[in-house]
Amino acid sequence: MAKKVSTVFVCNECGYESSKWLGKCPSCNAWNTFVEEKAIQATSSKDRKKPQNEVVKLNTVQKKETTRVKTGVEELDRVLGGGFVNGSLTLLGGEPRNWKVNTYFANLQ
Repeated sequence: MAKKVSTVFVCNECGYESSKWLGKCPSCNAWNTFVEEKAIQATSSKDRKKPQNEVVKLNTVQKKETTRVKTGVEELDRVLGGGFVNGSLTLLGGEPRNWKVNTYFANLQ
């Protein structure tokens, strides 16, 4: 497929790009700084770079031991694989006014 030539508007002050002309740049708040430039976009799937991911068999992956923080709630620790992992984010969901937050924070004190 051929490459599609289109225009893009670029702010002279900060380099913000927009598909249409704007009077005021939303990034740097400068007035009348947009200029029209030609942008070449590849439309063929052959032109796109493929990610350089490597396929690894699951049984060859090495297990890492991580330090976990116990919550004090036996069932929650079991579900989390032994507690919270330091530096991770865990979302607890369920019915409102359930034991989720109250029990955890009560055990931290």
